[in-house]
Amino acid sequence: MTGIAKLSVVSFLVGISSALVSTIWALYMDSFVHSEVIVGFISSGLTLIAFISYFVFIPIIEKTSKSKIYAYSLILFGISYILFAINTNFYFFIILAFLITIGYTFKATSFGIIIRDKSKYSALARNEGIIYTIMNCAWVVGPLVAGFIANSYGISIVFVLSAIFIFLSFLIFYFSKITDDNISKKTHKDLIKNFKDFFKDDQRKLSYFISGGVNLWWGFIYLFIPLHIVRSGLSDLWVGYFLFAVAVPLILTEYKFSKLTSKIGHRKIFKIGYLSVAIFSLLCFFISNIYIVLGLLSLASFGMAMLEPTTETHFFKILKKKSEENRFYGPYNTSIDFNSFIGRIAGSFMLLFLPFKYLFLLYALFMFGMFLISSRIRNIF
Repeated sequence: MTGIAKLSVVSFLVGISSALVSTIWALYMDSFVHSEVIVGFISSGLTLIAFISYFVFIPIIEKTSKSKIYAYSLILFGISYILFAINTNFYFFIILAFLITIGYTFKATSFGIIIRDKSKYSALARNEGIIYTIMNCAWVVGPLVAGFIANSYGISIVFVLSAIFIFLSFLIFYFSKITDDNISKKTHKDLIKNFKDFFKDDQRKLSYFISGGVNLWWGFIYLFIPLHIVRSGLSDLWVGYFLFAVAVPLILTEYKFSKLTSKIGHRKIFKIGYLSVAIFSLLCFFISNIYIVLGLLSLASFGMAMLEPTTETHFFKILKKKSEENRFYGPYNTSIDFNSFIGRIAGSFMLLFLPFKYLFLLYALFMFGMFLISSRIRNIF
């Protein structure tokens, strides 16, 4: 098996684990606080911590083997999920959530760089498409399993199962001997300078916001919509059904869209993707039937399929030097947390004063804003 094939197997198992936890994560937090607004604020706080950590840990990312970082982060997640399963204390939950938020910084950064380093320049978009498609196969299976188990046996069992998949992925990663010793001799320890240097380049700034828009939308889907489903009188199992339906368009079309960028360029892909998601979200604002709303949100994933595997490829291709990967890929990943923070904090404040349906209008505006930003990027084929 090639390096990318091995990474695909690992990403599939990690994807199942992530899908299991993401399906019940909002419900797990809600079991402590019993308020969708407080759930939103807690999630916003965690994303803010992640944002800061991406910049703080740049020197560690630069001077450490990416394969070692990824392996250790998997162990951290596995142990944390076991502890989540047996925990009943809110404050211990906050401590664990803080730890895995830091761990996610290392996991996401190291895995992304490993994929880049195992890919030739011309094959990067294709490999990203393969990885994301296989990962999203896990996100089809995971929500269904999580919804059934949570509804039948409780949320704790979901965490245990998730930990099993994480430990299994660690073993496969370890015995596959996937190595990445991309280490920089010079490290950049100045937090402020790293921040300024990253945003000094206009194309990096645009790529940052465009990529973050994807995670802004997923934050909405995986945090607020599960709570909306339960508040509408449906069971936990319906959360699984919905997140299953959301993932289906991704596995059907992501690989095709990632290859299509070589023909029509990134700019057009981004514009079509964001505009279509904005339209579906706007339609949900005018519809009260929960089943139709869930159907429209599932169809919006076709737009996300254009964006998810292509935004990261665009970022890597605008970098001028290979050494910039180690320094700037971590800060680039803060787009996940920055946009998630903006979406969650804005959504939480909106819910204090307005009915839930206004969140659809808010996110439609967010997506349309990303559509406008997309028109300014360099069109890479």
